[in-house]
Amino acid sequence: MILDFPSTDFSRRLAKKFGYDEFIVRRWCAIFGEKETEKLILAMENVPKYIRVNTIKISQDELISRLEERGFLLSKTEVPYCYEIKKEPYSIGATPEYLMGYYYIMDKSSCIPPLALEPKNEIIADLTASPGGKTTMISMLMENRGCVIAVEANKERIQPLIDNIHRMLALNVVVLEMDATKFPKIGIKPDKILLDAPCSGEGIIHKDKTRKVSRGERDILFCSTLQKKLLEAAIISVKEGGVVVYSTCSLTPEENEFVIDEICKKYDLKLENINYGDPALTKVGDIKFDKQIKKARRFYPHRHRCSGFFVAKLIKD
Repeated sequence: MILDFPSTDFSRRLAKKFGYDEFIVRRWCAIFGEKETEKLILAMENVPKYIRVNTIKISQDELISRLEERGFLLSKTEVPYCYEIKKEPYSIGATPEYLMGYYYIMDKSSCIPPLALEPKNEIIADLTASPGGKTTMISMLMENRGCVIAVEANKERIQPLIDNIHRMLALNVVVLEMDATKFPKIGIKPDKILLDAPCSGEGIIHKDKTRKVSRGERDILFCSTLQKKLLEAAIISVKEGGVVVYSTCSLTPEENEFVIDEICKKYDLKLENINYGDPALTKVGDIKFDKQIKKARRFYPHRHRCSGFFVAKLIKD
């Protein structure tokens, strides 16, 4: 089921002004409110750029010092290892430090799932791993101990994943080319699983302005169906007492709260608190979710100065 809401004069004007499909804007207005939607859209036009320091190769202080010598200005954020680029004299992806794997260009919100996973010296699976930002961050947090299984279904995305693993010196990562929905069949029982699920990408319109008009009801339906299959595979695969962190770069409740609410009820899962972001939605229109859904977290461009994002931490008892 995909929710829709009536058009209004406000939603039509706002959509026209910023070049959006009105379907997106009227839904945001109904879910978040008109004032919040206008702030969200304005902020989406200019989301800051961030990097994540790779402490496997360099200390945070040393990297910042080196980049500042090159004319960059960075500011530490509330998220560990993550810095906002305040001044960029040339592309942050064109420095020797980047090529040597001292940092990864990575949105602040994307750092939250690996942190929420709290990986230790254990077996971790990243079920949709490429291009490897979260995979290599997990490896970094584990200090190259344990094992990270990086699963990727798209053959064309395998090499970029491998390249980033090598560049970031993530020595405890193995790459597995396979459809993650089939992961339970191989019999591995990870301690923890990260599922950064494929999504409609409403939260990253600032990176691809074509998404203002190129994503619609069919995309949301396709993604939410796939997300449930992937999340079920993760829940079935993870060991008893294990953790699954689910995330998307989407703002649609159908890809976030609806998915988590349905899977939690089906498998009797518990949600755990996450220390960043705003509480997830507990109600959309006339539909109410289980009260524990608020433990999942949402991130908005106008509130958190990052991509639109959703993160949930599930415990399999």
